[in-house]
Amino acid sequence: MGKTPVRLTTPVKRDTLRSLKAGDAVAVTGEFLVFRDQAHRLLAGLFDEGGEAPFELAGRMLYYCGPTPARDGMAVGSAGPTTSSRMDRYTGMLLERGLAATIGKGGRSPEVVGLMRRHEAVYFVATGGAGALLAKHITASRVVAFPELGTEAARIFSVVEFPLIVGIDSRGESAFAGM
Repeated sequence: MGKTPVRLTTPVKRDTLRSLKAGDAVAVTGEFLVFRDQAHRLLAGLFDEGGEAPFELAGRMLYYCGPTPARDGMAVGSAGPTTSSRMDRYTGMLLERGLAATIGKGGRSPEVVGLMRRHEAVYFVATGGAGALLAKHITASRVVAFPELGTEAARIFSVVEFPLIVGIDSRGESAFAGM
């Protein structure tokens, strides 16, 4: 039988993030920012022009996901994680603006591991291939920016007991080491 997960509520405090270790199971209740490739590209353009994000980044968790349309009685359809390494080139710009954690699947580059350590941020891993199961933990979804991107629009998910694993902790220790 597995360990009881650490229960987190957003917005998550940096002290709480510092207490987590690579491999810890967590269950998050609160809100996530949710977006992936195309919204990252649009944000980079805004930042390059001296603009700000159209939503708060400080202290937030960002889930790399493009959910499918909602089914009857559900906030979203399938909501599985996107491969995180595709967002590596954008991670620094978000952490510099206060983002506390990212959520996706797969490993991250050594550069991102260093950024996590420098910003005392955490990378959480969601189970790939379990999008329908993960969607059951999402109680609401609303678009907050870039609606023209459809399923890749920036959203906020309200979540209850969303299951995650600490992939990279705030000290840069990785659950992927040796894999």
